[in-house]
Amino acid sequence: MKLTTPLSERLGLRLPFVCAPMFLISNREMIVACAEAGILGSMPSLNARTPEQFRADLAWIRARTDRPFGINLTIGLTAPERIEADFQACVEHEVPVLLTSYGNPTDLVRRAHERKMTVFHDVIGLAHGKKAVAAGVDGIIAVAAGAGGHAGRVSPFVLIPWLKEALNVPILAAGCISDGRQVVASLALGASLCYIGTRFIASVECGAVDAYKQKVVAATPDDIVYTDLVSGIHANFLKDTVPEGFQPDRSPEGAKRWRDIWSAGQGVGLIHEVKPIGAIVDDLAREAHDTLAGLA
Repeated sequence: MKLTTPLSERLGLRLPFVCAPMFLISNREMIVACAEAGILGSMPSLNARTPEQFRADLAWIRARTDRPFGINLTIGLTAPERIEADFQACVEHEVPVLLTSYGNPTDLVRRAHERKMTVFHDVIGLAHGKKAVAAGVDGIIAVAAGAGGHAGRVSPFVLIPWLKEALNVPILAAGCISDGRQVVASLALGASLCYIGTRFIASVECGAVDAYKQKVVAATPDDIVYTDLVSGIHANFLKDTVPEGFQPDRSPEGAKRWRDIWSAGQGVGLIHEVKPIGAIVDDLAREAHDTLAGLA
């Protein structure tokens, strides 16, 4: 079993890893560091406060790397005019991969394909997976139980092969992937790429504040809470950053979602230090190769 996959090779990646887009904390520095490490970096377009700032970020990235990267467009959570402006910016700067979420991607997929862009869409189950395939996406991001941020309830041991069996598109494994053993397990289950978020919070380049990074390093799975009280949709957060009785429309003591209430997945249990992204990628690759050698 080799570590690369046909999809990672088609995208021009050295390794089958995607640094998942994380609201507020993913940034252009992470994208460039990921590109130089041979994986796919990404960020939500909304991490730039305005369309003008987003265009400036894309220009900054393009001035520093010609390697592939992705941009997340949150369809159902974003004003249509902002989606349109951000999509046009992606076209102008030749962003090769779009990561869509929270809505129907049909129109974006059609327009992206006209420009030879690849589109992956995130789902937590088969019903939404079927809709995404009908929309024409190039791959499904299978967000399993324990993933940071908005996550499903299904174990990756079922979700990945279940979706792969039912849907004739590549599957990206998402949720709790923090070391190379889990990379190998995900590929063995049928995933084409590993979609990794929480592990990269504890990176030098990540835009999270130091206290956030240190909480990720210190946390265990027992410190993660799965709740819909923060955003109205079930998601995983660091438990002690969620104020008691928090409700989105009545924020105690000025606490704000995502800014003060920090998302993370159960994969925190295998994260032990903050490192540069290049070093994290090297660790993941070494651990995966060691696992393959051990199995052989």
